[in-house]
Amino acid sequence: MQLCMFVLHHRMGRLRAARAAGDRGAISIELALAVVVLVGIAGAIVVAVSTLGKTVKGKIPADQVVPSP
Repeated sequence: MQLCMFVLHHRMGRLRAARAAGDRGAISIELALAVVVLVGIAGAIVVAVSTLGKTVKGKIPADQVVPSP
């Protein structure tokens, strides 16, 4: 989490510097690429969690009938 905050702080600083210098095109492309990377990471996490869920679901035994006394 600390790494993410550091990267976000760094990106925001670069965004402010680019706006002050009047360079909007390059920072827009950089931000778009950052969004694509974040969406890719989120997608990988969703795939990992769903795969884990399917694996665990297969290991859970089916409901068994409990014999009555």
